[in-house]
Amino acid sequence: MEIKSLSSTNFETIFKGFSRAFADYEMQLNSEQLQAMLKRRGFNPDLSFAAFEGSEIVSFTFNGIGNFNGIPTAYDTGTGTLKTHRGKGLATKIFEHAIPFLREATVKQYLLEVLQHNEKAVSVYRNLGFEVSREFNYFIVENEKIKNLDNKYAVEQIDMRQLVSVSGFWDFYPSWQNSFESIQRVSENFIVLGVFIEKQLVGYSVFEPSSGDVTQMAVDKSHRRKGIATSLFHEISKRNKNSTTRFINTDISCQTITDFLQSKNIDVTGKQFEMIRKI
Repeated sequence: MEIKSLSSTNFETIFKGFSRAFADYEMQLNSEQLQAMLKRRGFNPDLSFAAFEGSEIVSFTFNGIGNFNGIPTAYDTGTGTLKTHRGKGLATKIFEHAIPFLREATVKQYLLEVLQHNEKAVSVYRNLGFEVSREFNYFIVENEKIKNLDNKYAVEQIDMRQLVSVSGFWDFYPSWQNSFESIQRVSENFIVLGVFIEKQLVGYSVFEPSSGDVTQMAVDKSHRRKGIATSLFHEISKRNKNSTTRFINTDISCQTITDFLQSKNIDVTGKQFEMIRKI
């Protein structure tokens, strides 16, 4: 068995390894979906690593490289091991193999998200020196259950460049996959919607119609509780091409978004830890 980077590995081999590793998981992605996910999350094959048996991948970690809160960061965009090779510590070996290469690339921290109920994975990451930086909720709802959404405001499709000053709307900093840096890598897949009052942007959302993924939705603090978010959600539900709508990685400390979604009878589906380790 050999651990090496994916710099010279073709995508067909990567996809095969990914599919085999997650064959017994509920999550399944086709080739195009995996490519889109990796691109959005900044996948860098030179700084991603896998354990090979011959030409076959048996365990891997796909790393995205970028900036997070202004810090050069590696992001674990996918870690998996074939069922036949689990329990051998391969994910740990791959991580330890990667660290010197990440340091050489001037990466300063390693970031990941993990389901809170996956206690085994959480324990592994803690043993590797990761610490919890935030807790996230995620919400996934069948579109047929989204009903009675009022539409008090005109909602326009806008250009992402019109969002240059919206950070003041935020109650929390977006997670890696929901950041503008990630969205812009595959901007052609996203729709940006805005609500204006007297030509001033007062609320916006960014979502991916093919997946139903709402990556950002925020309202100017001085215009909240007026139905702006509901109007945005109404337009999202009209344009969504997926059978579900997904709000992934909303900060657990942000009661505003939780209350808003629960007011639409959308309850928390699960929770994740965001974890960081300095390199």
